[in-house]
Parts: sequence; structure tokens; C-alpha cells
Amino acid sequence: MTAVVAPPATSERPIDRKRARLGLLIWALMFFNGMAYTKLPTVLPIPSAMAKLATQAALALVTVLVLIFNRRRIVRPNIVLTLFSLLAVTTLMTAVQPKFGLGTGFRTGRFCVFIAVLWLLTPLWGRRDRILLRWHTICLTVVLATVALGFVIAPGKARSFDGRLSGALWPIQPTQVAHYAAVLAGIVFVLLIAGEIRPRYAWLLGGSCIVMLMLTHTRTALTGLLVGLVCATISLITVRRRARRMAVVGILVAVLAVTIFVPAISHWYSRGSTSQNVHQLNGRTKVWNALVAEPRSTFVELFGIGLTNKSFNGLPIDNSWYSTYQDEGLFGVAICAAIFLSLLLLAATRPRGPGLAVAIFLITYCIVASWTETGLGDVSPYILDLTVAAALIAVPAETRLRAEAHLHAG
Repeated sequence: MTAVVAPPATSERPIDRKRARLGLLIWALMFFNGMAYTKLPTVLPIPSAMAKLATQAALALVTVLVLIFNRRRIVRPNIVLTLFSLLAVTTLMTAVQPKFGLGTGFRTGRFCVFIAVLWLLTPLWGRRDRILLRWHTICLTVVLATVALGFVIAPGKARSFDGRLSGALWPIQPTQVAHYAAVLAGIVFVLLIAGEIRPRYAWLLGGSCIVMLMLTHTRTALTGLLVGLVCATISLITVRRRARRMAVVGILVAVLAVTIFVPAISHWYSRGSTSQNVHQLNGRTKVWNALVAEPRSTFVELFGIGLTNKSFNGLPIDNSWYSTYQDEGLFGVAICAAIFLSLLLLAATRPRGPGLAVAIFLITYCIVASWTETGLGDVSPYILDLTVAAALIAVPAETRLRAEAHLHAG
């Protein structure tokens, strides 16, 4: 049964508890499916085949549950998911080539299903209760709670990755832990600045996330958090007095920290590496240069080689733009750039407030993190982050209805 585009409702319908729990389960399974499996020591050994089967089964279950959640197959037109769908179609076109293997076909099918499920959740976009944001923060909190519990139970295993915090109950790389911690901390602090959350709860949860982020020693996530908070605060300055106060306090704290803690900050940032290694981003630039220099046919240069495991010659690419270039070609890179541009343009048209500020934080964070992490062109938490941002800046249904009525009356 195909999806249909329904006319906007005259008012926002509340979601009953049963349906809300089903929606949260769907989002949690999507989140779990986007968590890349990695081989790390855990408290209880988890076979690789079993772990991968669990994550893939989550998406299979989601396809059934989302059809129950959205029985009428209603979708909401939007430019962001249209661009993601165009990216998925590009990967599908590449995957049907005879020279590409089953791995590419499997990843492509997974990506297409993932985007299709997001389409069936679009009726929740633009809601005043920001339900997708609530579900997203719940998932982030639960995942980080498992990381913290693993650290308490087995601190050695939790820091087995070069002394950096990772998941010990479920294998989660330090960069992933940092991503979740930075995003949750950013959301919490933006809502605190906007006066949308209790200060005691915000400092407890946000402070815990900052501690976990520092224990991961992930520079990109910290940079993305700081840049995202600055951009979100700027968007709130004209509408929230607290944002103006926080901006002044933030500037004073930053000047004081740079003045007093320069050696400690420099040591944490370098992680014991030489200045040359830091400048080369721990050898990442060598992989990027080799990837670009690789001879390619015109078709591969335009549309890529199909979805891969985001490595080149056995080395991780660790850059969303270069990995998208390899998987989906120049066309995929252009689509990813268009996604960010459309989100920024949509954000510029929305009234300033807490929802817009959180969306700006998520968009900014993903832009910064994309430079040393992969995920824009495939199933990943980044797509969920950007989906939440798009839902926050979507025009409410009743607003669209009034605008259409006014247009017809004119």
C-alpha cells in the first residue's frame, strides 16, 4: 500500500500513551540500528554475528511497527527527506551493477528502508510538544547510562581503547560515546539557556555528559559541542534574557580557561601526539589524499562504488565527505551539501525560540563532526540528528493551513 500525502490537520492532535510508547520503541530501534558494531572487549562476550544480527533485526521489526503506528501511510512533504531519498536512489542505482557484491546490496537495502521509515514518521514533524526530540534525548540518555554502568562495573574494559571511554556492556567506540554525550549535553544546555528545563536537572545530566565526553578524549565532538552551543545561544540572544546572561558568562569563562588552563587544554587536545601528527589529524589526511588520487571511471567518480564499510585500502576514512565521495561520488557529496544548505535556509525562515535553537545546535554539530567522522551518506545517528533538527524547524500543520486558507481567500 503506497503512502499518501494528507492535508494538514486543523489542530495538533495529542498522542495517547499507548501510541507514544510505540513511537518511542520505533525510534529506539532505529537508534539501535544506526549504532555501528565494533569489536571491543565487553563485560559479557558478544559474538560478532549475534550483535550484527540484533542490529539488523531491529530494522526489520521497525518496518512492521511503523506500519502499525502510521496505519494510513500518511507522509509529510519536505525537502530534507527528499534529498536523503535521492541519495538512497543513487546508491540503489549503483548497487544493481553486476560488479558490486552482496555487501553493497545489503547496505543499500538497509539505507532505503531506513529512509522509508523516517518518511512514515513525518506526521510528527512540527509538533509543539517536540516529541521526536523527547524520544531522541531518551535514547541518548539510555545509551550513555549503559556506558556509565559499564565503566562502574569494569573500568578496565571500558577504557581498553587507548585509555579512552568506550562501551563495556555493548561495544561502543569512544568516538560514538563522545557523539552521544556531546549531542545530549548540547540539547540539555540549549534548553537550559532557553528556560525550558530545570537548572538542577540540566546541570546534573549535562555535567555527566561533559565528564563522559572528556573521558573519551574526542576533540571533534568537543569542538562541535562548543561551536553548536555558540550558534544556538546567538539565535536566542534577542528573545531570551537568560541567553544574554549566559553569553556574557560564557565569554568570561572562556577567557579565564584559556588564560589559566592552557597547558592542560593543550595536553588534552594533543593526546600525547606530536604537533605534526595533530596537524595531519592522526594520519587521516594521508588516507584522504590517497583516496582522491585513486583512478576512477567517469561513472564511479560521479556516483561512487556503492555503500562500503567506510574504509580505503584497509584504513578508516573518518570523514563524511570523502567517504560519501567514495560511496556515492560527486553527486552524493552535492546532495549532502544540499541537505545542510536546505536545513540552514529553513532555519533562517523560522521564528526564534527553543526549538529553532536546538535545531541550529544539531545542524552545526553535524557540520563540524562530519570532518572527522563518517555517517552522512549511510545509516547512522547523524541522519537521526538531522531528522530531529528538520522536525523542529518544520512549519506546524495549523500554520500551513492558515497560510493556505489566506492564499485561497486572496
